[in-house]
Amino acid sequence: MNSEITIVSGLPRSGTSLMMQMLAQGGVEVVTDNLRTSDIDNPRGYYEFEQVKKIKEDASWLPDTRGKGFKMVSQLLYELPPSETYRIVFMRREFEEMLASQEKMLERLGRPAAPRDEIQRAFTAHLDRLFAWLKEQPNMNVLFVRYQDLVANPREQAEQVNAFFGGRLDVDKMAAAVDPSLYRNRKADDATSP
Repeated sequence: MNSEITIVSGLPRSGTSLMMQMLAQGGVEVVTDNLRTSDIDNPRGYYEFEQVKKIKEDASWLPDTRGKGFKMVSQLLYELPPSETYRIVFMRREFEEMLASQEKMLERLGRPAAPRDEIQRAFTAHLDRLFAWLKEQPNMNVLFVRYQDLVANPREQAEQVNAFFGGRLDVDKMAAAVDPSLYRNRKADDATSP
């Protein structure tokens, strides 16, 4: 596994920072530059690495991340060189929750959000294409984790992630990294929906 590169991916506001925290606590060395600092939207930090965003132009840094992990937005997965082997934890979250979280963040930044239906259509098309593509990549091993399940049953989900990593992670520390109070944008209960 030391030659593998670990990637946490997903759409924006899908729980990728939380999974990075869990992996870091569990024993994975994470690659981050700490340029984007914690704020009200991510009180425990974003765990970003700026060079990831420029992978299309320059992937020379990638071999240095073997045996380590970094965060990458799902749209950039296509740019990963096929010469490496990847273990990808892909975060899934209800669109309603993700978009509510994104809108609140943009509002605090004073930036407008695009219409929800437009974003959801684009994200759905992107994920359909991406998931079909991922199935065809022999160098990419992918585990899908639902954010809602992760917050509801941290230990159970941590055990699944640990199994995906060959049983070498600290499940107790991973589960302890989950703070349910930070799950602030929940999908409306079906019983209260119009």
